[in-house]
Amino acid sequence: MTHEFSVVELMRNASWVVQAVVLLLVGVSITSWAAILRKVFALKRVRRLTDEFERDFWSGGNLQTLYESSLRRAPEGSPMERIFASGMREFLKLRERRITQPDALLDGARRAMRAAYQRELDALEVNLSFLGSVGSVSPYVGLFGTVWGIMHAFTGLAALTQVTLATVAPAIAEALVATAIGLFAAIPAVVAYNRFAHDIDRLANRLETFIEEFSNILHRHAGAAGH
Repeated sequence: MTHEFSVVELMRNASWVVQAVVLLLVGVSITSWAAILRKVFALKRVRRLTDEFERDFWSGGNLQTLYESSLRRAPEGSPMERIFASGMREFLKLRERRITQPDALLDGARRAMRAAYQRELDALEVNLSFLGSVGSVSPYVGLFGTVWGIMHAFTGLAALTQVTLATVAPAIAEALVATAIGLFAAIPAVVAYNRFAHDIDRLANRLETFIEEFSNILHRHAGAAGH
């Protein structure tokens, strides 16, 4: 590849529209990679904290002690731990109000856990819509730059009396760079979106299973207290 056909040289000779499209796509690509790396580390941390809390929860310790510990580290804890704390908090509040019916206690705790679950799911899905948009829109933005570049190239070639491959190739190549950059931005975003969506679905299933299991435990506690 000669110097004249390097990407930098092609972009220097491209029309301002193609240059703007490429700069936009490069910026989007950098932003999406930053979002991907943040999400990778965030999900890894969530899985580790969730595993740790599950071990503590099923170790047979006292629920009140575990609840107090969860309150102290709530901002740094796992989603499962915050869901547990929400359910336990509501359960204890209802008990303090002298509500002893097991169904009423359980319904209140389940509603609190469901609300916390939805908040945690929304937090886990941050940046997913951005990655999905990058993956779906970037190829079309690149294609727009390519079409515009080819139109601009053919307009310039119309004034020439003799057109050869040597005169056409640079103009076409600089236009196609936009499509290449669009695919470069889109492919990692699509792969990351699908992977993160799968991981979040698995975490969501774990959280829903925990809600059901903890609800059963609270139901037994409520029944025992009612007697």
